[in-house]
Amino acid sequence: MTRARRRRIIRVQRTGTGLALVAAISFIAGMTDAIGLRLSGDFVSFMTGNTTRAAISLADGDLHHGLVLLGAVLVFVLGNAAGIVVAHLVQRRMFGVLAGVAMLLSLASMLQDPDLHLLRFYMVVLSMGMVNATIEHIEGLPIGLTYVTGALSRFGRGIGRFIMGERKMDWTIQAVPWLGMISGALCGSVLGLALPGDALFIAAVLTLFVALSTLLMRRTLHHRYNQRIARASGTK
Repeated sequence: MTRARRRRIIRVQRTGTGLALVAAISFIAGMTDAIGLRLSGDFVSFMTGNTTRAAISLADGDLHHGLVLLGAVLVFVLGNAAGIVVAHLVQRRMFGVLAGVAMLLSLASMLQDPDLHLLRFYMVVLSMGMVNATIEHIEGLPIGLTYVTGALSRFGRGIGRFIMGERKMDWTIQAVPWLGMISGALCGSVLGLALPGDALFIAAVLTLFVALSTLLMRRTLHHRYNQRIARASGTK
């Protein structure tokens, strides 16, 4: 086997593994977003929607709801930051991030008291921000886990370039997170309706299962799908 062929096979294996993880994590994100929407009436991962709804609430004079949603946007950003920190502090990056997400979801599922529902909402939002640090790209192509607007935009632009004669098909992977999210959202909608008290815990168990499955992967792959942090060089 030639070196070039071996590299192609390895790249295909890396891409396939990455896409499987993207599908699984997007499924969890869609499921959790649907459960969160049923429980709270607001999105836990769709911050574009929360931003628009916050603006409408503020314009309508509903200051409390508007501030709650703006708080959710802030918590989501902090969750993304926390995910990156965790990913770069542990050896098994994907396991570390997903285990953290599972822990947050399981803790949130215990907050059944109505007085704690806002805290539960923010904990789920934090977990959905954090999960985005699991996979940031596949073979250099950016990928989204809890939001699919960017993925659909890249997919549409890929169709346009294909029509104009470009035959690179790497844009087709952008359909994976959307398919994962919509299938997860369908399951989450059913769970949120049938088992509202246990739905978040089920999402936590599923997340932990995916986290444990990443331990079967080579350690190098846990670093492969994350952006590298450029460290500033010190001056003398």
